[in-house]
Amino acid sequence: MKIVTWNVNGIRARAAEVHKLLEREQPDVVCLQEIKASPEHVPEALCAIDYWSFWHGHKGYSGVALLLRKATFPGRPRFSHPEFDRETRVVQAEVGDLAFASIYVPNGGKDFDAKLRFLEGLEKFAASRRTARVVLCGDLNVALEERDVHVKLRKEGQIGTTAVERALLGKIIAHGLVDLARKFAPDDDNLFTWWAPWRNQKERNIGWRIDYVLASAGLADKARSTESLREFGTSDHGPVVAGFEVAPPQYQGAPEPAAAGQIPLL
Repeated sequence: MKIVTWNVNGIRARAAEVHKLLEREQPDVVCLQEIKASPEHVPEALCAIDYWSFWHGHKGYSGVALLLRKATFPGRPRFSHPEFDRETRVVQAEVGDLAFASIYVPNGGKDFDAKLRFLEGLEKFAASRRTARVVLCGDLNVALEERDVHVKLRKEGQIGTTAVERALLGKIIAHGLVDLARKFAPDDDNLFTWWAPWRNQKERNIGWRIDYVLASAGLADKARSTESLREFGTSDHGPVVAGFEVAPPQYQGAPEPAAAGQIPLL
């Protein structure tokens, strides 16, 4: 099983690149963030691909999506979002005994308290799934360690690196999750996933690590690789790819999900 997570920074601008990524990586699960589009404005070509998909967003702001390959998961997943999600920032898919979530944590620059409330909600969400087989993916907008920000970009007290944010992300991970990038690259101090779009920072790999694949311990044991694709695409984030030796669940499907905007609450 292969999972890809990517903050696309606008699905309409990046539709062709998403197609290219799907063709190149052949992922079984795709988690997208910052789609900046309501479901009816997602490019038709992306709605016609051979994936179960749910587009959870609205025009010009935030938004997440989850796509599951039908060949891998022949039964329709159950899509939902948690009660604390008020800005189309989380969508979950449950397939048999597996659950996947695409998550976009607020940046916090305009409302830092709202970011903390969201992280607190996400911590409770992770706690409620502590005994499940789950993978949480996405742009969490927190650099967990000091080395997750390039030395040239470090500033004391900047949002995304504060002690309270790091503590909350640490609590989320402590609910039985494994940070797969660090599992496979524990000593890599240049493991970045976001680069400011100026001064060739992406080309020079001067960035932050804020995009994660967090897997429950049993799944993490079956993980075989992760990779940050810095050179792929024109988003300011790079896709993160994780590979697992996991067989798809035996699952016959669920009822049709609710229409967009009417996703059942967990």
